[in-house]
Amino acid sequence: MRRHLPSLNGLQCFEAAARHLSFTRAADELSLTQSAVSKQVAQLEAMLQHPLFRRIRKRLHLTPEGAVYLSEARKILAQVEMSTRYMQSYGGESQVLNVATLPTFGARWLIPRLKGFRFRHPDINLNILHRSEPFDMAQERVEVAFFFGHGAWPRAECIKLLDEELVAVCAPAALEGMAVGEPLDLTRLVLLQSATRPEAWHDWFAAQDQYTEHSYHGPRFDTFYMSLRAAQAGCGVALVPRFLAQEELDEGKLVIPWPFALKSRDAYYMAHPEHMAELDKVRAFIDWIRERID
Repeated sequence: MRRHLPSLNGLQCFEAAARHLSFTRAADELSLTQSAVSKQVAQLEAMLQHPLFRRIRKRLHLTPEGAVYLSEARKILAQVEMSTRYMQSYGGESQVLNVATLPTFGARWLIPRLKGFRFRHPDINLNILHRSEPFDMAQERVEVAFFFGHGAWPRAECIKLLDEELVAVCAPAALEGMAVGEPLDLTRLVLLQSATRPEAWHDWFAAQDQYTEHSYHGPRFDTFYMSLRAAQAGCGVALVPRFLAQEELDEGKLVIPWPFALKSRDAYYMAHPEHMAELDKVRAFIDWIRERID
């Protein structure tokens, strides 16, 4: 069945006109005539059966339908550009390697281990992406992914990197005038919650045969980095992987108010699609990381 699709020229003309709110400026940017841009937009409106612009007092304005379509058009153009750049780099002298990682893990563990990679492999350009939620590596064209879990990823080989233990951390000033003689004493501080580990505080207390209604109460943060920053700012006490907080602990910016560490059942892994195991760029990166596993 024949697809009913707009032309890329039409999308480019519409996006440029919407950004400038001017057909003339869009034409200058695209090296076209004003009438050519206007014609492309008119053809797009005819296909969509919705007006995309209105002229009010001789000025161009997006219609509500135009504002909605602008967002979609930008996504399409960005995807086409990314796909084109990906294919331009594929198999050439310079190759792009797409690497997905958890945000705080990437900043604290992965990035320090990338030093020197470019000098050993000048033909490989790393593209580091943040991914907090599960995704399809094939669909997003990711060759290597770092994740926390059971060590399984569909149609991928997984390599274990390190285990995890969660510790409570807070700013030294948060403990002034406060004695911590048991885990429940921490409930006198604000328990900072992690969106990715909603059960963390409950499990931490339960592992010590302690229970409190405060386990799920407190500000919630998307990343461990934000939890660390909140704890350092004196907003409360955070429960985080020890290795992610080690820098602040070493510098005395954070302290561990109660020494118990909860060992996680899951661990951190590096994964790559099975069919890409022998690609030179993938193998080079995997070998590099393996050499730097503590």
